Amino acid sequence: TYKEMTMGMWTPKTSGAINIYNTSYSRITNFNQIIYLITNSQAIPDGEKEAYLCQVRAARAMRYMELVDCYGNVPLVTDFKDVSKPETKTRAEVYAWVLSELNDIKDKIRADVTPASYGKFTKGAVYFMLAKMYLNAMVWNPAGGPKWQECIDACDVIMSLPYSLEPDWKSQFSANNENSKEQILSAVNSISYPFPARGYTLHYLDPKALGLPGSANNGICAQADYVKSFDPDDKRYLGSFLIGPMIDPSTGQVIITAHGRPLIHTVDITIKYAIDADGWGQVEQEDGARCNKWEYKKGVTAMENDCAIYRLADVYLMKAECLVRLGIDNEEATRLVNELRKRAFTDPSKLKTSVTLEDIRMERRFELAWENWGRQDLIRFGKFLDPIPVWRPNPLPEYRLLFPIPQTAIDANPKLKQNPGY
Repeated sequence: TYKEMTMGMWTPKTSGAINIYNTSYSRITNFNQIIYLITNSQAIPDGEKEAYLCQVRAARAMRYMELVDCYGNVPLVTDFKDVSKPETKTRAEVYAWVLSELNDIKDKIRADVTPASYGKFTKGAVYFMLAKMYLNAMVWNPAGGPKWQECIDACDVIMSLPYSLEPDWKSQFSANNENSKEQILSAVNSISYPFPARGYTLHYLDPKALGLPGSANNGICAQADYVKSFDPDDKRYLGSFLIGPMIDPSTGQVIITAHGRPLIHTVDITIKYAIDADGWGQVEQEDGARCNKWEYKKGVTAMENDCAIYRLADVYLMKAECLVRLGIDNEEATRLVNELRKRAFTDPSKLKTSVTLEDIRMERRFELAWENWGRQDLIRFGKFLDPIPVWRPNPLPEYRLLFPIPQTAIDANPKLKQNPGY
């Protein structure tokens, strides 16, 4: 799956390409059921129903926004009692529905930024989704034209709410980060329901060096050219990537892997063995920078860090991007970018005097590493189809901008239409 996803070889049966579809519709079914139950409940006073319904409608809209982003043309199911097989709706139709839903609830949903609203959908989260809808309008609904000013307006609403950037960039990713003022919508994790980043990227023996019980999966690592694009003086460099020798705290020596090699995470990934026709093959298991963004708390068996799904830094970058795209107020766009760079660098000479779209694209890559915005950003900036050094020497065809509808979904519902090219 990893090779298929990186090379752009995914098919309607590739798990990495279809998991979002399957998970989203599973959740949408649940949300439709909850909406039905709340609407028809005799136990909930009518005056209280809207507050609950806005929460669920926002969660459902988020899932449909992901489907618009990744698959484009998908069925639109909103009635839990309707068990007929749905037909495919166009990307523009689903986009319009999501926009309508968000605009309908944006000023009805709870607006507080308090411990009581933490982890819940709020006015800030809904306006964040609106900002993303407008930011990506030229990709998701090009016939409707650009919506840069609308995105700015949504960002301004969020920035008027009591969120604030954390002075210490790393603090918002700490093990106990639930008090961060930068988080707009967070996935609330605990030891019982942990954040899975540890297992995804760490080498089997990294936990020993980090003072963690148990092992890890030695999963994905960062692409070398991406890691090298960071300024070494940027606090987000080592704050995002685990690089270098992993030391056994009991001996003070570099840990030795089961293959008899020192456990040193290099930035470069060198293909050495069993090279296939695509240039892929086996690498040393310790190669590659691993995720170091969320604190690994010593002595605990799982990660209880909350994960910010939406955060204020992204809002700053969205507004800055739209200002530059409109060709207005570069001074304000530069200020917004520099607010992030001030906490990333100790050297004031690293601040920008003006910003271009390329500056903002790269700043998003530095600020939002591992936060799942990469594909969407690459598409919006026209970079997604480009070759990837070492891994993918040729550009991708345009149809790869959308993932395929899962074959299992089409087999179960012949009314669905596969995306072109698949």
